[in-house]
Amino acid sequence: MRSAFIKALFELAGNDPRICLVVGDLGYSVVEKFAGTYPKQFVNAGVAEQDMVGIAAGMALSGKIVFTYSIANFATLRCLEQIRNDVCYHGANVKVVAVGGGLAYGGLGMSHHATEDIAILRALPGMVVVAPGDPIEAQLATHAVAEHRGPCYLRLGKAGEPTVHKAIPEFRLGSAIWLRRGRDMTLISTGGMLESAVAVADALERRGLAVGVVSMHTVSPIDVEAVMSAARTSKQLVTLEEHSIVGGLGSAVAEVISEQSGHASLTRLGLPPSFTSAIGDQKYLKGLHGLDPEGILRAISPLLERALGLVG
Repeated sequence: MRSAFIKALFELAGNDPRICLVVGDLGYSVVEKFAGTYPKQFVNAGVAEQDMVGIAAGMALSGKIVFTYSIANFATLRCLEQIRNDVCYHGANVKVVAVGGGLAYGGLGMSHHATEDIAILRALPGMVVVAPGDPIEAQLATHAVAEHRGPCYLRLGKAGEPTVHKAIPEFRLGSAIWLRRGRDMTLISTGGMLESAVAVADALERRGLAVGVVSMHTVSPIDVEAVMSAARTSKQLVTLEEHSIVGGLGSAVAEVISEQSGHASLTRLGLPPSFTSAIGDQKYLKGLHGLDPEGILRAISPLLERALGLVG
């Protein structure tokens, strides 16, 4: 996803000198081409994320469209006060870009796990929170947040994520993408969980079930119409996120349907609201927490048996 992002940003910067990139002394092997081609549109703020955001806010308030870039925790939590006070309070045209959302940097331990960022950033007034599901969505999201006037959070994976979409989808901030519809169950995913959502839907369809898949790339503002359409036409909703089960996509969906009636029941699948001392790569850690297709199927099977009267 990060390669798709930087490619899109490079194209945008070539057409609009207001587009700037401010990094926190990382991203090398990714940002060199941008820095070399557009030196007047690039700033390395050093290992000083608070300064990175402060600089970006000042540039934005002088007319620039500024993207900050760092590993997810460092791009958000380390400089949260500056994002809140300097960016959101002033409605500054700053796009906070985080690489390695969820467990992507699993081998480096919990200090590099980004598992609370969506919950925290979506609580900030005026902040648009976007977590694209694959490289195609990442490229489209980069263009969309650049065009949006105001603060945005763009949560990316790390590298090597597969392309899920078979064609270029229509992409608008706040408007979910339906990959398929299903009357028995709808899987609503955000970020890199889209690949698993499709794999699970395929497995369940081989068992004769009609399973929908929604890419909820924008968590805030969430697509209320898509949530309620899924809730009214499916017997069961399941949210999938590589994020704490507290405050993320599942909470956002629950907030929507709790105010409505005549809808499907909801199950939230995500990470527990606790730190983990386990060390390993992203695939291992997702499996450990039941966020691989096999784990999701294990969690879903009892729901199907209760709701649909189906076994095995």
